[in-house]
Amino acid sequence: MQLALDLAKKGFGHVAPNPMVGCVIVHNEIIVAKGYHQVFGGPHAEVNAINNLPVEIEPAECTIYVSLEPCSHFGKTPPCADLIINKGFKRVIVCNLDPNPLVAGKGIEKLKAAGIEVTSGVSEQEGRELNKRFFTFFEKQRPYYILKWAQTADGFISRLPLPENREENKITGLEVQKLVHRMRTEEMGIMVGKNTVLADNPNLTNRLAEGKNPVRMFIDKDLEVPETFNIYDDQAQTIVFNSQKDEKRENIQFIKLNFELNVLEQISDKLLELKIQSVLVEGGLRLLNDFIQQNLFDEIFVFENPKLKFGNGLKAPQLNLVGNFVVVGEDKLYRFLG
Repeated sequence: MQLALDLAKKGFGHVAPNPMVGCVIVHNEIIVAKGYHQVFGGPHAEVNAINNLPVEIEPAECTIYVSLEPCSHFGKTPPCADLIINKGFKRVIVCNLDPNPLVAGKGIEKLKAAGIEVTSGVSEQEGRELNKRFFTFFEKQRPYYILKWAQTADGFISRLPLPENREENKITGLEVQKLVHRMRTEEMGIMVGKNTVLADNPNLTNRLAEGKNPVRMFIDKDLEVPETFNIYDDQAQTIVFNSQKDEKRENIQFIKLNFELNVLEQISDKLLELKIQSVLVEGGLRLLNDFIQQNLFDEIFVFENPKLKFGNGLKAPQLNLVGNFVVVGEDKLYRFLG
């Protein structure tokens, strides 16, 4: 099962909104075939593993290890449970049950009804950690939220007033920038507030890392950000949460919210509809504090420059930076779990 989980990891960044899944086929205690879900819309892990099974080996004599319950419905591909049954396998070992209500135990029920011996819950915690975004999306009915910011040794995220030379406002070094850009490739969406867009005119793309750009999103109640800003360019899909209009054109989508109600709850509901399973929230201060105050986060990453002090400015969200950290370049990284 550990090998199946390791194989599943190879799909990271390529299969969302599908889960990462690996599959290993064993015959007489020898691994004879393996596969994983490689790309969204492509064959599932079980299909790839079965296609790799040598023709001279009888499926009925094999055990399939799969890191997530085989699907039982027609989606982008036919049901894997049907394939396992039709090929004549007699034993299947599963790590996690699929939280997607389209599956949710139905795959295992179908296998058992066909006379196949099924064992589930093997390395269950490891499997949940691997697909934490997928599980959060279906179990909590919202995206997996990761909050991230950089702060000085004396707890500021920005100078005030903003310096004309933005380089004077930089806090962390190149290694942190590279890591953050890699983090962007790992999530389906990235979110900021209007003030961050107006102050920094960010691209919110992963220029320093290989991989797909996340869907950019920002909150702009009265549509104050000019469409000449970088966030409106054609480098990535962009969602603008606002109070004025619903509209979609090319890579830009405007989504109207009721700002008299809980905005983050409405955003979570909209992202659920759009199947955006994970979001990296990069600020600014008001947006980060809103997420923290509503306990609406799963992880927080805080990068600290231990040598830099601003003396005054915009204070970072108040977290107690004690305990373990890792060093990234010359900066510190603290991680908190929700």
